[in-house]
Amino acid sequence: MALRNGALAVVLGDMNLVRPLGLAGIRCAVVARPRDRTRFSRFVHEVLDRDPADDDTDVVERLERFADRQDEPPVLIYQNDEHLRLLLRHRERLERRFRIDLLPDDTVDALLDKGRFAQLARRHDLPVPATEIVDTGGAPPEHLPFPLVLKPMSRGPAGRWTRSATIAKAISVEDPAALRILWEGLADEGVLLAQHLVPGDETRIESYHAYVDPAGDTAGEFTGRKIRTLPREYGFTTAAEITDADDVRHLGREIVQALGLTGVVKIDFKRDPSGTLFLLEVNPRFNLWHHPGALAGVNLPAMVWADLTGSPRPPAGPVRAGVRWCSLDDRRAAKEWGVPAWRWVWFFLRCEAVSSLAIDDPGVVLGRNRRPRPREWSSV
Repeated sequence: MALRNGALAVVLGDMNLVRPLGLAGIRCAVVARPRDRTRFSRFVHEVLDRDPADDDTDVVERLERFADRQDEPPVLIYQNDEHLRLLLRHRERLERRFRIDLLPDDTVDALLDKGRFAQLARRHDLPVPATEIVDTGGAPPEHLPFPLVLKPMSRGPAGRWTRSATIAKAISVEDPAALRILWEGLADEGVLLAQHLVPGDETRIESYHAYVDPAGDTAGEFTGRKIRTLPREYGFTTAAEITDADDVRHLGREIVQALGLTGVVKIDFKRDPSGTLFLLEVNPRFNLWHHPGALAGVNLPAMVWADLTGSPRPPAGPVRAGVRWCSLDDRRAAKEWGVPAWRWVWFFLRCEAVSSLAIDDPGVVLGRNRRPRPREWSSV
């Protein structure tokens, strides 16, 4: 079902958001740096150039000027924590010109900050692992149950720690002796989150994805699981699969209801060896999972766009479990995970969704347009 009208979707993100919107017939504009291949997608009708040196003010002013030239307010779609924080800092200005699906500031802040989220989860008796906020300038938290995982309170723009050399999202610690050795090197990190480590690798991380409309009704939902990450421990997802897990869906719904959430939400769990699900985090934003989710029959970004523009929603399922997604970094991840090259190639060829690669969208692959730029393209 194609959803077509004059309202553009302005995407702060990559092809994992542009593609599900484009496949639904929604015209997209992207905020893109000069070498970003997303700007050459057949689904992209306008480009807002973003210089690497741009600060908040530059980006917001470009967005405002772009929106002022449109016949009707565009829909603003955002992908990562950096984008979400930018929207919160300039919410009043952007909401005057864009249609945006955003939770109240306090709710978003409580979900993004791991310390506040730990308190929120405790208040609502949510199934999080044993958690404590610790200061690396003091004594190490040797009273907590080991093994532990240490996490920054919030991730920086690139999703990494602010001062430590690690590129992983967290650091695991087996026992008090290992913690004492590590602690001195973490002194500059300040306040961290210490959490009991749920056993198992990243393949045990499963997620619930939903769009809850303003009335509190779930318009669409699906579940998924990680296949691989880079780095292997506490890394960023490079391969994932859509699932149809009843217990993940049921617990996800309970958490959404307990926290009174609306809009797009992603809830991450980790399943321990006994099968028990532990809540890790709640993300109130769009993400890479919407690409395979759309191919599996639940196009959450298109649903949000439809509600914000007063258009009919696309169908919501049934979910086709087994749809797989990977990024081009997955070859390196597979090597780190010990997957033979021939097996990875077979996996890659059978992936229904590949980030920044599709045979029906050659401009993204080539990094240039094979057709003349349409008149509506612009550099703002």
